[in-house]
Amino acid sequence: MIHRDSSKSPFYNSTETQFQRISNALSRSIIRVNHFNKSFVSANTPHAPVTSALGEYLVSYAIGTPPLQVYGILDTGSEITWLQCQPCKRCFKQITPIFDPSKSKTYKTIGCTTNTCRSVQGTSCPSSTSTCKYSISYGDGTNSQGDLSFETLTLASTNGPPVKIPRFGIGCGQSNYVSFERGSSGIVGLGRAPVSLVNQLGPSIGGKFSYCLVPVLSPPSISSKLNFGNAAVVSGRGTVSTPLYSRNREVFYYLNLEAISVGRNRIELESAVAKAVKLQPTKDPNQVLSLCYKATSDKLDVPVITAHFTGADVLLYGLNTFTKVADGVVCLAFLPSQSTPTFGNLAQQNILVGYDLQKNTVSFKLVDCTKQ
Repeated sequence: MIHRDSSKSPFYNSTETQFQRISNALSRSIIRVNHFNKSFVSANTPHAPVTSALGEYLVSYAIGTPPLQVYGILDTGSEITWLQCQPCKRCFKQITPIFDPSKSKTYKTIGCTTNTCRSVQGTSCPSSTSTCKYSISYGDGTNSQGDLSFETLTLASTNGPPVKIPRFGIGCGQSNYVSFERGSSGIVGLGRAPVSLVNQLGPSIGGKFSYCLVPVLSPPSISSKLNFGNAAVVSGRGTVSTPLYSRNREVFYYLNLEAISVGRNRIELESAVAKAVKLQPTKDPNQVLSLCYKATSDKLDVPVITAHFTGADVLLYGLNTFTKVADGVVCLAFLPSQSTPTFGNLAQQNILVGYDLQKNTVSFKLVDCTKQ
C-alpha cells in the first residue's frame, strides 16, 4: 500500500506544499462523508424561502435542537452567518424569539485552537483555553459580537424532509446592532469565505447557489427561494453570464462593469437619465438621492438602463433603477461611490441570479420572481 501523496504514488504532485496536501485530504474526506450522508443527496437538495423586508431580504431557516425558526438577512458580502443569542447584552427587535443556546442539545462553543476559529476574520481569544470570540461589522454600521459556535442548522428541501446540517459554524451574538430593523435575527452569510453558508454545505452543491429577489414592496406572503446545487443552475433563453473575480482574502464577489447604457447610448448615467425622463423634477425629502421626480402612477415612463458586464448585458427597468422615497416621489436609485460600486438589491429585483463558484461565473435571467 502506497500513500497517495507519497513520491512513489502515481498521484504525487511535486508542486504541492504540505499544507495543500493536508487541505486536499480534508476535502476528499468531506466528499466521502457527504456521499454517505443522505441529508446531502441531490434528490433532497436544501433550499430556503426568501421574502422582502422593505429593501432587505430575509431567509428562513431553523437553528438548534429542538429547531427554532428564525430569519436572517441575505448577504453575499458576509463571511459568516450570525444570529442574536441569549443572554443578550445589546439586542434589536426581531419577529421570532431570541435563540437560547442553553435550551439546545446540539449547541457547542468553538475552541481557540480550531481551524474554524482561525479561518474567520476578526476572531479573538482572551486565552488559549477560552472559547473563540468573533466581531464583525458592516459598512452601514451593522455589527455583532459573541461566541463562534457549532450548532445544527436546518433548511427546507426540494424533495423530502428538511435538511439538517450538523456542526454548522455560526456566530452566537450577545451584542448586536442593525442599521434598519426588519424583524431579522441576524445575517445569513453567502460570501466567498470558508465559514459561509455556501462553503459549509460542502462539495455536494458544487459551489452553486441562486436567488430571485421579489419586488421590494411585495407582502411577506409572496416569497421566492434561495437554491443550491443543481436546483441553482440558471439557464435557458435570455440567460447571460459574466466572470466572477476575487481579491486576496476578501469575501466579496467582483464583476467587471465595462459600461452603462441609457436607452441605446453608452454615456454618463445621471445626466443621460435626466434628459430621457419626461417627468416633473423634484427633490428627495430624505436628501439622499439627487435625481427625483413627481410620479402619480406605479408605472414609470423611464428609459431602460443596461449594465454591460463582460460578456453579459443586463437590462434594468424602472423597477430596478427607481425607488419610491415618499408619496408621489420617485428617485433614481444610483449613488456615487468613493470605493467599489455595488450592484445592490434594488437593481436585482425580478432577476434570477445564479453563482457558480467552481466555474467562477454569475448568471442573470430576467424573470417574474413571484412565480419562482
